[in-house]
Amino acid sequence: MTDRAQERVETIEVAEREAGMRLDRWFRVHFPEINHGYLQKLLRSGQVRVDARRVEAKERLEAGAKIRVPKAARTPREGSPAAKTAATPSASKADRELIESMILFEDDDVLVLNKPFGIAVQGGTGTRRHIDGILAGMVDRFGDRPRLVHRLDRDTTGVLLVAKHRSAAAKLGRIFQTRSAAKTYWALVRGVPKPPQGKIEAALVKASGPEGDRIRKARPGEQKEAMHATTHYSVVDRVAHKAAWVSLKPVTGRQHQLRAHMEMIGHPIVGDNKYDGGMELPAENIEPKLHLHARRLIIPHPAGKAKIDVSAPLPAHMLGTWDLLGLDPRRFDKDDG
Repeated sequence: MTDRAQERVETIEVAEREAGMRLDRWFRVHFPEINHGYLQKLLRSGQVRVDARRVEAKERLEAGAKIRVPKAARTPREGSPAAKTAATPSASKADRELIESMILFEDDDVLVLNKPFGIAVQGGTGTRRHIDGILAGMVDRFGDRPRLVHRLDRDTTGVLLVAKHRSAAAKLGRIFQTRSAAKTYWALVRGVPKPPQGKIEAALVKASGPEGDRIRKARPGEQKEAMHATTHYSVVDRVAHKAAWVSLKPVTGRQHQLRAHMEMIGHPIVGDNKYDGGMELPAENIEPKLHLHARRLIIPHPAGKAKIDVSAPLPAHMLGTWDLLGLDPRRFDKDDG
């Protein structure tokens, strides 16, 4: 190959974490400006090759494989299909700064965020701005499209685990499926649960009709659609008979599980506008926001490194409530109960 030809071509080696990825997916990650039609054209003409071979877009890549890419592919001609059709838009400066401010832990495989109140984790009806979408626009920062491993409700705060590449996402997904992840939530509930420690086992179903996006206890005859759910709870501290700071450890991970379970035992989470009684605040000047926080996550590392063990500080509205009620979150450091 002549020097001039080499200048027009670059060779990129497939990373170990990208093993098994389809070629078209690899291009979406590394060259988001190249749409599928333009990639097909490059493949048909032999301008893109894998280990010097002509391949199809569905080719599964092996670690160490060398992908030949024409440098012109990085800057498609104005008016070309690739120039007209971009992939995921780049995240704005403000959104990038938001993500950076949320990072509690990061390495080559994993990102742990401290999710703030009021921002959705994923998109949905009427939801345009969400963490998953922002992360998708930061491929240039992370080298791949980060993938959510689990979910938190819009108004729940705290530890949110994100995989930085596809292989880590698959491994972490299996870890969650085998219930090898230990999750601890802190909440303020109305009243004081009795006994102070216990287990809630109640199958859940999605409510229909005027109840809207809500979960309730399964009724007789609903076993087929019911989702088994188990939560362990423990009272950490109390404010007379009015409220309690509780530690919640879900064994399963159902939608609204903690919120529904606490309501079922007569102690709804303070500030919960979906579950009965949650908006009956135990004292004046408490912000009417959901007082549920994903405090700590302990999980095996997807790359076999030391276990991930991350705690998130309480959000401002809960810190304000703790101060108002004379509760001390500093009672716990790593041993969060």
